[in-house]
Amino acid sequence: MVDLRTYVFLDSLQLQMASYLSTVSRGYLPVGGQSCCVIEIAPGIEINKLTDVALKATHVTPGMQIVERAYGMLEVHSDSQGDTRMAGQAVLNAIEKKEEDRLCPRILTSQLIKNVEDHHAQLINRVRYGNMILRGDTLFILEVEPAGYAYYAANEAEKAARINIIEVNGFGKFGRVYIAGEEAEVLEAKTIVEKRLNEITGRKEY
Repeated sequence: MVDLRTYVFLDSLQLQMASYLSTVSRGYLPVGGQSCCVIEIAPGIEINKLTDVALKATHVTPGMQIVERAYGMLEVHSDSQGDTRMAGQAVLNAIEKKEEDRLCPRILTSQLIKNVEDHHAQLINRVRYGNMILRGDTLFILEVEPAGYAYYAANEAEKAARINIIEVNGFGKFGRVYIAGEEAEVLEAKTIVEKRLNEITGRKEY
């Protein structure tokens, strides 16, 4: 039996988020303005079948398919929100689930570090795939479960404020987002991200 962990629709990929996904994706790359659907399931191996279902259902393009033993994650995108939603619905039908059967996100960490020091910024920049964090920036670190909601969180942060996406990890046990910028903008992003995640309904089984 397939467990639906993450199911979330992004109506419009923001420019940084689309560029970030294009940097880390091994599939077909999204561009800004496209809609996307992120699906995470357990066990991971079943994501292969569900990718097949999504692609045969309508005109979407797969950006990421990540297969771990425990969890599998799929991201598909399209210029058409209708096609993206249809692909997601086809996956739900295939596993006999509804959107509300997903796990709702649980925030494990939501912290701010103000006035980041040079060497701390260097440590983060060495392992990031997004923008660079600079001395004096405010850093927002989010940790969320299930992991797939990290992509949604980062996209909502970019919608809400003028921030820089530093790193997003949306697969595995926990998802993590690193966002930096001016203090007021990062605070606004933090507030909106927490609000948006808390608005997502679903099961609470952790």
